[in-house]
Amino acid sequence: MIHSMTAFSRHEIKGDWGNAVWEIRSVNQRFLETYFRLPEQFRSIEPVLRERFRKQLNRGKVECNLRFNANPSAKSNVTLNAELAAELMKHANTIAALSDNSTVNPVEIMRWPGVMEAEEADMSTIQAEILAGFDQALKDFITSRTDEGENLKVLIEQRLDGIIEQADIVKGHMPEIIQWQRKRITDKFADANIELESSRVEQELVLLAQKMDVDEEIDRLFSHVKETRSKLKKGGAQGRRLDFMMQEFNREANTLGSKSINADITNSAVELKVLIEQMREQIQNIE
Repeated sequence: MIHSMTAFSRHEIKGDWGNAVWEIRSVNQRFLETYFRLPEQFRSIEPVLRERFRKQLNRGKVECNLRFNANPSAKSNVTLNAELAAELMKHANTIAALSDNSTVNPVEIMRWPGVMEAEEADMSTIQAEILAGFDQALKDFITSRTDEGENLKVLIEQRLDGIIEQADIVKGHMPEIIQWQRKRITDKFADANIELESSRVEQELVLLAQKMDVDEEIDRLFSHVKETRSKLKKGGAQGRRLDFMMQEFNREANTLGSKSINADITNSAVELKVLIEQMREQIQNIE
């Protein structure tokens, strides 16, 4: 399927540790560029996130934000190292006896490193949940790009139908235009009372018809439409190829306009350029 480079997704994760919110948004870009805003305690997972983006995306400027809110009520358990405390109390009492100070403050013993130990939050578990939330946000993000890509595909196909319609108009008018031009030239010779050999007139008219002939341009337009539809159907990262096709479309439309000697053909050439420009604007957002 065709994917748009413009998309957005948001996913929230909740746990006993608090909550976190992932937000991913992207816009069109020639290459893949990823930018992250992560809390300091989750900086270590940035390479993992970057690699997961690289496996899923080809183009686009992607911004990925994580907001993390710790649960203040989720207090860590505090444990006492009784052996260390007893040993410290023993030595403290000995020192107190030597200095005629029989008072030992238990708070001072508790402050000694290693006596009171707080269980740190299990960051590995939290990170696992955070990464699982990212995977879901990325999945939603890809779905958003796909949905938008399908909308772009519909718009482009409508313009391709318009190009076929205008090409058919030009093709249908050509016999009439050539006949009109032939009569116009012979009438001018007749008005000027100039007699020419019929064979010479025919030669000049053939040369003029060749200059006016747009069959080659029309055939190429039909071919470009077929190729563009094939790329849309194939899907995947087709943005660069489709952009190249727009250059080919423009080349034929310009040639068609330069050969025009009729208002109807000129109008069709202008309409073709409008349709091609509308497609090009949409294709700028395709991956």
